[in-house]
Amino acid sequence: MPTPSMEDYIELIHNLMESKGYARVSDIAESLMVHPSSVTKMVQKLDKDGYLNYEKYRGFILTTKGKKLGERLVYRHELLEEFLEIIGVDDDKIYEDVEGIEHHLSWNSIDRIGDLVQYFRGNDGRIDDLRSIMRANED
Repeated sequence: MPTPSMEDYIELIHNLMESKGYARVSDIAESLMVHPSSVTKMVQKLDKDGYLNYEKYRGFILTTKGKKLGERLVYRHELLEEFLEIIGVDDDKIYEDVEGIEHHLSWNSIDRIGDLVQYFRGNDGRIDDLRSIMRANED
């Protein structure tokens, strides 16, 4: 089972590979605000655990296991952002809140939140009803 830190690396590597076609130690270090040596250590651990293939001085790629987890982590992140948007969290708070909670929810909870998001997205009137209730409760 990957740690929250491992998940952050896998999610970032997945996103970099999707957007740029590659992920470099320097890109990861800059994005996570850590030293390149810390990134190298984590990359070696992820290699040992089967999430990526790493060759010293040549780079790394996600394994099938790593890609699958990366996709699931990106889904979790995007789903939580959408959920917080639906329930009316201020846009400038959403990213930070997702970063704060995403590692602390079980996959069962994530699946249930997915069901709830799907329910609300299935009918925009439901979102309007929810927002009306929230406005009434603010008074």
